[in-house]
Amino acid sequence: MPAGVSWPRYIRMFLTLLSVSLFQPSSWSFLLKLCKMPAGVSWPRYMRMFVASVLSMFAGAQMVHQYYLPDLSVPEIPPKPGELKTELRGYKLREEARATLEKIKNEQKLD
Repeated sequence: MPAGVSWPRYIRMFLTLLSVSLFQPSSWSFLLKLCKMPAGVSWPRYMRMFVASVLSMFAGAQMVHQYYLPDLSVPEIPPKPGELKTELRGYKLREEARATLEKIKNEQKLD
């Protein structure tokens, strides 16, 4: 419990949240005023930062999956412990392309 806040206030907040319907937009402003944000950050600013952080997290996950191309298939029979071998298709494709390119360069030098 934060310093300087008594139990009755928490009880009043709980009863207010129970009595006010969250589906009525007119009650949202009352709820936002009732629940104060720490460090003096306003709710709109907090929500913008929250949305920005979630979107950046999703974008980072998408970039990692586009780069490594992990195999996300689930096998029908789960492997025994120590038997699971993972491979990164994106890395394997790039290595094969690099090896093929070097092979072609070497063949062109010999001709």
